[in-house]
Amino acid sequence: MADNARTGRIAKRIQGIVASALEHQIKDPRLELITVTDTRVTGDLHNATVYYTVRGRDISETPDLEQAAQVLQRYRGQLRKIVGDVLSVRFTPTLEFEYDEVPQASAHMEGLLAKAKARDEELAKLREQASPAGESDPYKESE
Repeated sequence: MADNARTGRIAKRIQGIVASALEHQIKDPRLELITVTDTRVTGDLHNATVYYTVRGRDISETPDLEQAAQVLQRYRGQLRKIVGDVLSVRFTPTLEFEYDEVPQASAHMEGLLAKAKARDEELAKLREQASPAGESDPYKESE
């Protein structure tokens, strides 16, 4: 079993190799919209999970996640061969591809934080114009 530091280094190497191969070695226009975001390798170095995101061709277009998954599955063997050639380890890990939902979750969280900040600013404006209910000093002693 590999130590955690070695596993992390191999995961980063695999991420770079796969990203470079998608950009430079495999000539398929459907791969242009895919970005490799992270890689996780099991402790025995036999399986690697590559996380990816997909963008649309323009801002208004939603990405085709199903097509991206199919094209990555199609080139999985070729990518594994490239990883094996570059890594030079005893056993080349099998590659699994998973869609990375962290950017969408992050964007959703940013939206919630912006909404909360706007509400805080609104309450601060209301607080400036507020006056106490009843007397200005409810604790003063009458003489």
